[in-house]
Amino acid sequence: MKQLKFLLTMVFSAVLTVFLVTACNSQAPDGTATSGSPTAGGSPGQTLIMATSADYPPYEFVDTSSGKEEIIGFDVDIAKYITEKLGYGLQINNMDFNGLIPALQAKRADFVMAGMTPTEERKKSVDFSEIYFEAKNTLVAKKGSNLTSFEAMAGKKLGVQLGSIQQEAAKTATEKVPTIQVVPLNRISEIIQELKAGRIDAALIEDTVASGFISANPDLEFNVLPNEGEAGSAIAFPKGSPLLAEFNPVLKDMIDSGKMNELVNKWFGDQRPGQATS
Repeated sequence: MKQLKFLLTMVFSAVLTVFLVTACNSQAPDGTATSGSPTAGGSPGQTLIMATSADYPPYEFVDTSSGKEEIIGFDVDIAKYITEKLGYGLQINNMDFNGLIPALQAKRADFVMAGMTPTEERKKSVDFSEIYFEAKNTLVAKKGSNLTSFEAMAGKKLGVQLGSIQQEAAKTATEKVPTIQVVPLNRISEIIQELKAGRIDAALIEDTVASGFISANPDLEFNVLPNEGEAGSAIAFPKGSPLLAEFNPVLKDMIDSGKMNELVNKWFGDQRPGQATS
């Protein structure tokens, strides 16, 4: 009888161990290890889930220089600084841009940083921090195309990132120039490929991001467009998240202390056309 009890105890312990290990090492849909279910808020010591679309250098992109894939960039440095200041751990999940707000609504992420503009439409679904950076839109095209304005795009194909503020700007432009053909695509790199292949005539991309792609593709050029309507980047949270009240003071301190400009200079250098705002 004692031997039977001993065996039952050992079996129970083994099952419990497997359960705990499985629970602590569950996988996100994209294969990234998670540390439990994210919530719309948390307590110091908890690991927060940041969702992003890592195809937007220098805001966020996948770096392989170390021999492994790592998401780095301007937004990532800001997120690391804030979470460290507040005593949280940080995990970054990569997904398509148009899936970021749904991820917040489904509580699969605690916050989003992806160079996201706090438009009135998006504010209906999520809460936003204060704006921490402003930039401008550009028309990217092949050199010599002379596509410097929306008017010049009449009858031509314009590539935009699906779900982005640029898609909204292109939609507004078609009200003035109805013959512009807007082509939504998932990733910026895909848009550049379509442009180089001649399947679209130009792309509407933020200037700081366009600068990097132009440096890598000297056959392309870009022209800055004046800002119209909403502009700037902010952190998105699920509606009612208590994290908003925690993040905003740290963002303000980063701007006031010069830390934000330090990161702006690190990632945008002398080409930066935007400024951190208070």
